Amino acid sequence: MAGYRKLGRTSSQRKALLRNQVTSLLFNGKMVTTEQKAKEVRSIAEKFITLAVKEKDNYETVTVKSKVARKDKDGKRIKEVVDGKKVTVFDEVEKTIKKDNPSRLHARRQMMAFFYPVKKYDASVKGRKAVKEYDLIAKMFDEIAPKYEKRNGGYTRIVKIGQRKGDAAMEVLIELV
Repeated sequence: MAGYRKLGRTSSQRKALLRNQVTSLLFNGKMVTTEQKAKEVRSIAEKFITLAVKEKDNYETVTVKSKVARKDKDGKRIKEVVDGKKVTVFDEVEKTIKKDNPSRLHARRQMMAFFYPVKKYDASVKGRKAVKEYDLIAKMFDEIAPKYEKRNGGYTRIVKIGQRKGDAAMEVLIELV
């Protein structure tokens, strides 16, 4: 007997389907799918949420100095002429950053290997900037993990909707609690 549902697909198709659905669930908070797919997605999503909850505070705050280009009111870089060449003017700025400890870094890399990049189209913006990319891993550590800090598992809920018209498959709503 298999340790997981095959979902009528080859292994590569099944892995891609589950990666896509887990990414969608964690980004949007809920989705509609069939009951069998939802049960598989639940087990994977809960493992990643547990990982994020364990590692959410496992970092050090470090102050670093970095060079940042000076910009004018239009957002363009300011340039000076030095020895007959135009050179960008840089200012030294101190920034406070989160430096991951090794176990949190490993958890972050596991998530990056599994989740698909999340891109959303914004109809109000024209051109290349209409597609915006979101950082799902940051959302996992900063929003989702603190929400479930006091909870021991059971981060998702499956609610039955009814049968689908075309093939009478049981449709469910899977959502983060």
